[in-house]
Amino acid sequence: MKQYNAIKVKYPDACLLFRVGDFYETFGEDAVRAAGILGIVLTKRGAGSETETALAGFPHHSLNTYLPKLVKAGLRVAICDQLEDPKMTKTIVKRGVTELVTPGVSMNDEVLNSKSNNFLASVYFGRKNLGVSFLDVSTGEFLTAQGNEEYIDKLLQNFSPSEVLVPKNDKNSFKETFGEDFHTFFLEDWVYKEDYAFESLTAHFSTNSLKGFGIEELQEGIIASGAVLYYLSETQHNKVQHITSIQRIAEDAYVWMDRFTIRNLEL
Repeated sequence: MKQYNAIKVKYPDACLLFRVGDFYETFGEDAVRAAGILGIVLTKRGAGSETETALAGFPHHSLNTYLPKLVKAGLRVAICDQLEDPKMTKTIVKRGVTELVTPGVSMNDEVLNSKSNNFLASVYFGRKNLGVSFLDVSTGEFLTAQGNEEYIDKLLQNFSPSEVLVPKNDKNSFKETFGEDFHTFFLEDWVYKEDYAFESLTAHFSTNSLKGFGIEELQEGIIASGAVLYYLSETQHNKVQHITSIQRIAEDAYVWMDRFTIRNLEL
């Protein structure tokens, strides 16, 4: 289990699918959660020994069947594959995480709904305003805005993101303001810095400024957007050439509904 533990420690917040031969195995708490969500058998590895641990797995060819269920349940899933042919080595097969799939970041057709966007959102709590950003990595649609709590709440309710990124220091503020219905992931606070965000966005778009996108005055929105690009890099989603622009959300371009209206209409 040394190899597994060495990889798992790098992805403590994700459910690690560990390729062993023709199966993807999960261990410990990951196995308990996976078995419950997927309805697969939960067994034990090393039963009766000091190293006893929960175990649950499924055939590797069933990944596209089980992966969507884990992600839609709100889990971040790290897929760990064999990086060499077992027949070509006499030692432990090299393994590594080849993809980190999260509710808001996936290119898997089985996870995505072709009839609706799959938005990843990011929220930043500024001194005067809140900033928000939405990205559908499958289509490249990248949007940002800023405003008061009521306005940002309407945006979150209407865009209905699959995952929301929040600074760790604002964990409680987010839950108090927007509730606990969203799948959230908390990032280090240094990610939400204006200079870092500006450099990330201009580097990605190969520009010297953000004036051409009409968002140069949206300080909080820019900071929230920078965190989105950081998260794509951290989840090893580097094929982002199709994200060619970022747009300011125009308040008069949508019919906004608050959470109570949406709930009453059962949308």
